[in-house]
Amino acid sequence: MVVTVTDAGYIKRVPLNAYKAQKRGGKGKSGMSTKEEDFVSRLFVASTHAPVLFFSSKGLVYKLKVYKLPLGSPTSKGKPFINLLPLDEGENITTIMRLPENEADCKDMSIVFSTKSGMIRRNSLMDFVNVQSNGKIAMKLDDDDKLINVRICDENDDIMLATRGGKCIRFPVTDVRVFVGRNSVGVRGIKLADKDEVISMSVLKHSDATAEQRDEYSRISSAIKRMEAENGNTVTVKATDTGLLNVLTAEQFEEMQANEQFILTVTCTGYGKRSSSYEYRVTGRGGSGIANMEMSPRNKEVVSSFPIEDNNQIMMVTDGGKLIRMPVEDIRIAGRKTQGVILFRTAEDEQVVSVTWLDADSKDEEELENETGSEVLGESVADESDDAETVMEPAIQNEED
Repeated sequence: MVVTVTDAGYIKRVPLNAYKAQKRGGKGKSGMSTKEEDFVSRLFVASTHAPVLFFSSKGLVYKLKVYKLPLGSPTSKGKPFINLLPLDEGENITTIMRLPENEADCKDMSIVFSTKSGMIRRNSLMDFVNVQSNGKIAMKLDDDDKLINVRICDENDDIMLATRGGKCIRFPVTDVRVFVGRNSVGVRGIKLADKDEVISMSVLKHSDATAEQRDEYSRISSAIKRMEAENGNTVTVKATDTGLLNVLTAEQFEEMQANEQFILTVTCTGYGKRSSSYEYRVTGRGGSGIANMEMSPRNKEVVSSFPIEDNNQIMMVTDGGKLIRMPVEDIRIAGRKTQGVILFRTAEDEQVVSVTWLDADSKDEEELENETGSEVLGESVADESDDAETVMEPAIQNEED
């Protein structure tokens, strides 16, 4: 089953054989009907007996098997979560997570929670294998607190928390002990300034690079880009060609280059930038953090910050219902403490409220068949990219589960 979720909280499942591949360059077909201001934000494949966890903003977790999700056609809108789960007024689903069908696979996995007040908690995934129909407490929250994000990770990862006031902190997962119980507020992930709050949690690859190694890597990367630009990007420049290798060896540089990630940060006024993950040094948990973005009256506050890849696209939505979609490669790579460039020209009386990344190359079917259920964040199965290798096209509906 292909499970599709929209940003406004609609969900459906469609048999995988209801889609067939088209040749590269096709315009595709409609993959889901949505309202004008809504868009598909999650897409993954799972068998009908696979369990799925639904984490709410109030710290509760619900569980449904895929066959209990509403069955639809490739072009249907789906049903809202409020019709499927016993949600209270003001409660919404913040994260959806597919569990392995074999419970034994959950024993070696950890799950990390973060709240807007900067608290963080880590549990074994086994704690959430058994969930009653009316849900259960996933994390204890104060009355004015809210669950921001839930992520699966292992001990080789780092956690990065970003705040609305332009601060962030990065620390190893191992800095957070594995809690035995669920009914606790966890431990402090970041010390917040007055009126500040956490707006995102990301899982990054761990890095042991020193400050000198990170600085040299940044200098060499910039030099390579300049040299390639001068040659019209017709040649590939190696680190040894720059003459700047002092602290790093060529092998170390290549390893850092292979593991480099880029963090996209966007403000409520529509400005944004990408920064290398090596500019975010690894520190201890619970500190005040470092600057994630240069804040100013122009930028006001950060609304989203998360890892992004060159072949992704982003979708930005304002509180006025306006929406823009753009390729990530058009967004400039800049230093961590910069103001960014204009991404979305918003009106004076509206602000960006949501930013989501989308898979831009329309290889949904290939990913679904090869990855057998790994979560993919994508737009519609009917992407219109001219660079598409495969696009899903609705075929005859198969009513069998």
